[in-house]
Amino acid sequence: MGHETATGGTTAQIEQVKFPKRALDMRDLAAHRARMRNLDREGISELLAALGEVLGHRGQRHEVVLIGGASLLLRGVTARSTRDADVVAAREGTTLLPMPQLPEELDRAVRAVADAYGASPSWLNTGPQSLMDLGFPDGFDARLERRDFPPGLVVWLPGAFDLVCFKLYAAADEWPTRGRHLQDLRALGPRPMELLQAARWVRTHDPSPGFLHVQLVPLLDALGVSLDDER
Repeated sequence: MGHETATGGTTAQIEQVKFPKRALDMRDLAAHRARMRNLDREGISELLAALGEVLGHRGQRHEVVLIGGASLLLRGVTARSTRDADVVAAREGTTLLPMPQLPEELDRAVRAVADAYGASPSWLNTGPQSLMDLGFPDGFDARLERRDFPPGLVVWLPGAFDLVCFKLYAAADEWPTRGRHLQDLRALGPRPMELLQAARWVRTHDPSPGFLHVQLVPLLDALGVSLDDER
């Protein structure tokens, strides 16, 4: 329950009117709820916009770096839906900071949006922290693209080359399965030299001989690229 206000409404009711009316009118419809459980580009944009409004209404502001399917959707690389958006880091000024879990105030705002839209309570969550712990690709910060969801949220999206790095790593990790990560990698359309550069970064995250010879090299072969080409 929200607290009673001088106008007779609750704070929860007052905050709800900050959400876009179209989504509130539809939120009890099964079709809308289904779409919010399998997020397309419009759906993820709608949730992020609402999150920006809620945070701003509460006097809060956050900047986050998104990876995974949500970043591909927002960049228009793929139309494949995703179940959630993965935060890999927070940004303060020009500094990237680890975010092993969502700060409490951000998590509360995420859940408020989920409740209003019929989305999963974890539609925004934290992604693999090992990406930051072991090091992003060189120049990662400079390639980040900014998306504003005013007044309380700024989202940073990895550059195209960084997405190639992440997807090559993910596709190699599940090789020989040819799943969504390989599909996403092909959708990014990397050039052979970009794949070779990405492979060098991937090997810093898993330098084991088994990963190299059993997973990464066969994947590159399937993509028409050989590590011999970089010599």
